[in-house]
Amino acid sequence: MDRQQEFVLRTIEERDVRFVRLWFTDVLGTLKSVAIAPAELEGAFAEGIGFDGSAIEGFTRVYEADMIAKPDPSTFQVLPWRGEHPGTARMFCDISLPDGSPALSDPRYVLRRALDKAADMGFSFYTHPEIEFFLLKQGTTKGERPEPVDHGGYFDHVPKGTAHDFRRAAITMLEQVGISVEFSHHEGAPGQNEIDLRYADALSMADNIMTFRTVIKEVALEQGIYATFMPKVFAEHPGSGMHTHMSLFEGDANAFYEPGAPYQLSKTGRQFIAGLLRHGREFTAVTNQWVNSYKRLWGGGEAPAHLTWGHNNRSAMVRVPMYKPNKPNSSRVEVRTIDPSCNPYLAFAVLLSAGLKGIEEGYDLPAETEDDVWSLTPRERRAMGIKPLPASLTEAIEAMEASELVAETLGESVFDFFLRNKQQEWADYRNQVTPFELERLLPRL
Repeated sequence: MDRQQEFVLRTIEERDVRFVRLWFTDVLGTLKSVAIAPAELEGAFAEGIGFDGSAIEGFTRVYEADMIAKPDPSTFQVLPWRGEHPGTARMFCDISLPDGSPALSDPRYVLRRALDKAADMGFSFYTHPEIEFFLLKQGTTKGERPEPVDHGGYFDHVPKGTAHDFRRAAITMLEQVGISVEFSHHEGAPGQNEIDLRYADALSMADNIMTFRTVIKEVALEQGIYATFMPKVFAEHPGSGMHTHMSLFEGDANAFYEPGAPYQLSKTGRQFIAGLLRHGREFTAVTNQWVNSYKRLWGGGEAPAHLTWGHNNRSAMVRVPMYKPNKPNSSRVEVRTIDPSCNPYLAFAVLLSAGLKGIEEGYDLPAETEDDVWSLTPRERRAMGIKPLPASLTEAIEAMEASELVAETLGESVFDFFLRNKQQEWADYRNQVTPFELERLLPRL
């Protein structure tokens, strides 16, 4: 037994933890959980916990159902929202087959594979997400318009506002589970908030995002409100994104930094952006995986809808943030398309793979877009060579289907399941008769 496992067992005894939750995610990014007693943990470390993989979205077919969840002791945390004694703790798991080989359908393994490829090229991958979400009043029934908890705007200080107390409680809880928060504030729409997590390696950050979404929903329920990461809740207000800052490091050196270069951005950084742009349409179904995601992307409000990059251009898909003097580690790129309802393991894997492809193949970075892309006419955009992102989930699926890069990154089983699931989602959505159609057309036709 290694030292991390010994630490976990000792902490469980000292903190009187009676339940240990083993967490993992399905292919769509839904958190799964099974609780075991502390007495079973030593065996779980050695052999894992068996479960029926065919019951989990995208994991396996019925005739090869047996799977093993092996807890990762480095992710151990006591859960603060189970404040009563005895306590509850959690660990993320890696999923394997009975013969001990990794389950190719495990999203955590998909990201590990992409990170291994980066490591083979001499890089480690770090991310720093800005996660937006809405707080809504409880009691909204199916079909009713959701009601935000306040009518504040960007950076507003709402006296006695629900969001103040909420953010304070949520950040306290996040820090109790080892997740460092950098900033928090009210966002532009009523009831909309943003919490930015301090940068970390991509695997830890994907785990952190799964924990973050759970914490936010738990705190909201405790306060009698509801939190949602749905990308577009209100037609008339901006949607929720998860702008994600990214950087590659070679050892302790930031591979995106080059003193004296435009924006202090190295050739490696420029090629990474070129990879994101060239393959942007192909991976959008993964970073923006719901029919609702495209209401945000094409609904304005600073959401990017075109394959562009820029420095201070917040309508661009990829932005190069302002360089901080004497801080070479601050050189980074920001991807603005990704939304907070994605599967973070798969999203980080495809973004990393696209960037690495740009470096491997030496892609040339197209010219920077300085204009507000939304203010241009379609003809002007075409004349400038600005290509659009997919405008709907079905367009995104078609682009993904033809992508060797995404197929290779996700692996055959995840790639096939993801496409089939999204095709079904689009078919279900396409069959709906919406309130828009009833209000607009029924009186006239």
